[in-house]
Amino acid sequence: MSASPPAIGAHVDSTDPLTAAAAVDAAAIQFFLADPQGWKAPKEHPHAEAIKSSDLTIYVHSPYVLNLATTNNRIRIPSRKLLGQHAAAAAAIGAKGLIVHGGHVGASDDAAIGVDNWRKAFAQASESGGFPLPILIENTAGGTKAMARHLDRIAQLWDAIGDYEPGFCLDTCHAHAGGEDLDGIVERVKAITGRIDLVHANDSRDSFDSGADRHTNFGTGFIAAEAIAEIAKRAGTDVIVETPADGQAEDIKFLRAHAS
Repeated sequence: MSASPPAIGAHVDSTDPLTAAAAVDAAAIQFFLADPQGWKAPKEHPHAEAIKSSDLTIYVHSPYVLNLATTNNRIRIPSRKLLGQHAAAAAAIGAKGLIVHGGHVGASDDAAIGVDNWRKAFAQASESGGFPLPILIENTAGGTKAMARHLDRIAQLWDAIGDYEPGFCLDTCHAHAGGEDLDGIVERVKAITGRIDLVHANDSRDSFDSGADRHTNFGTGFIAAEAIAEIAKRAGTDVIVETPADGQAEDIKFLRAHAS
């Protein structure tokens, strides 16, 4: 039996993800299970059973406040706890993966400490049986001491955590704004991580190496739509657009026509 083709969809509002998915003809959805800027543990989603039993491919994005790399104990330790809570909640609704940003250390900190803090997070989870679903680390756009902005730092990170088999989420806007050439990026990432589990297909409102994490719809920013589609095609995995809602249906339609 042949494998099903990659699902293409969108990041949608968490209130009613299924209705939002239908509105943009999404085969996959990504959403938050709690306030993305808050520290509260996720509660059971009111549509949990419908989401779990749907034909959609489900992804959950962890809150932006998480920083598994930081040397600040008051952020790092709660981040580990909240990551575990979101992983459990995401697994409970049948999510295929939980996306988390790579985080960063302070300007005066040694980046190697941040890398080792990630290792400790996976080691701690492993001691209690591991995470209940794949943790997909996403490349980020800004920060000189970020764990996942540049590929050389991602290589250092994977040297430390690769044995725990984390997943990887490649964001096209983040790579462009972070200063990574998009030509051949799929192959360069896979040479480091061995995998790409999800593509965040986004145009960038800002120029190359700007460090700005600002998404826009295809054809309205600095990345050619055809280049985004080529990355999705070469990655050969599920794709989520995180572009403004008004244009998501058109972005998904473009990917179906050019990335299949």
